[in-house]
Amino acid sequence: LGVMAAMLAEYAAEPVDVARVVRMVLLHDVVEIDAGDRFVYDDAGQAEQHLRETRAADRIFTILPADQAAEARALWDEFEARQTPEAKFAAALDRLQPLMHNYSTEGFSWREHGVKMSRVIQRNRHIADGSPRLWAYAESLIRDAVEKGYLDAD
Repeated sequence: LGVMAAMLAEYAAEPVDVARVVRMVLLHDVVEIDAGDRFVYDDAGQAEQHLRETRAADRIFTILPADQAAEARALWDEFEARQTPEAKFAAALDRLQPLMHNYSTEGFSWREHGVKMSRVIQRNRHIADGSPRLWAYAESLIRDAVEKGYLDAD
């Protein structure tokens, strides 16, 4: 995800501080790993995911020296709020990566869990907030996945 941030920054909806985006996505992933990542289309698991991640962030960031803890927490909170250009772009990449993974595995997780095209679109449409161009690319992957049978249309 950090490499994606560095390589795809030119496609951000607004100019972004690439180093800030890289730090943001890496910290987000560390917290997500500690919290135990959930399948994005698992509604029951997602309902408690934010609380699990908040607890993980609280625990992880208190391990750091105070100045680093404050910076890390601020970046994590910024990512979660998705208000700044950097956070919007980071969140777009965070959704694009698993979509690309599902496409490259011929829809393995989508098919395993019976996910339909409308859910993929609904769950990922905020990619456009961070990058309209990457959302156009994501939409093309979704359409192609339906045509190839990787993803069921509604």
